[in-house]
Amino acid sequence: MLPLSIIVILSYFVGSIPTSIIVAKLSRGIDIRNHGSGNAGGTNVLRVVGWKEGVLVVLLDIFKGYVATMLIPKLMVGPIPFTNRTPFEDYTVVQIIAGCAAILGHVWTAFSGFRGGKGIATASGVLVGLATIEVLVAIGIFAVVFILSRYVSLGSISATVSFPLTMFFRHNIFHAELQGYHTLIFFSIGISLLLLYTHRENIKRLLEGREYRLTGQHTIRQ
Repeated sequence: MLPLSIIVILSYFVGSIPTSIIVAKLSRGIDIRNHGSGNAGGTNVLRVVGWKEGVLVVLLDIFKGYVATMLIPKLMVGPIPFTNRTPFEDYTVVQIIAGCAAILGHVWTAFSGFRGGKGIATASGVLVGLATIEVLVAIGIFAVVFILSRYVSLGSISATVSFPLTMFFRHNIFHAELQGYHTLIFFSIGISLLLLYTHRENIKRLLEGREYRLTGQHTIRQ
């Protein structure tokens, strides 16, 4: 059984596993960071290597977030080393902390010069057990925006923004009972701001009309 500090470190290193780099190297013998957009993520693997490899990377990245949030915290022993002022049990607080560590590990991976992916898939894996409805809504919005625009980045950005908004509307407009809402809403906003930061170059290219569009088997700029 492990203290919180080791839980955080383990979660960070699980998140740091460079799945896109590994898959691209094994399947094509290339460093994915030197091709396409240069991003070490599932979308770039999809456009450079192939859709099967891209989907595999996305699923593996989701699994990293799930493992860090749902499995690693089970190794925790003893109380958390600070006063828990949230409405959650200590275990759920540990899950949130471990999930954040995994996302940071994916974005700034220790295994490849701190150049990782943008964190959408890993964040989805983290959040699926903590805010399932919001994640499902975000996935739906991603799908609709991507199908209409063919921009993966625009779909990801839209899903990122929709996550805290969905939580806000469910609690305040539809009066859904959300345990720990006043803690989760700030957590969700923080995660969304981080993901928007990792997509800052995509946002710039979208505004300038230079972003990649995924059409058929070819990726083009438009």
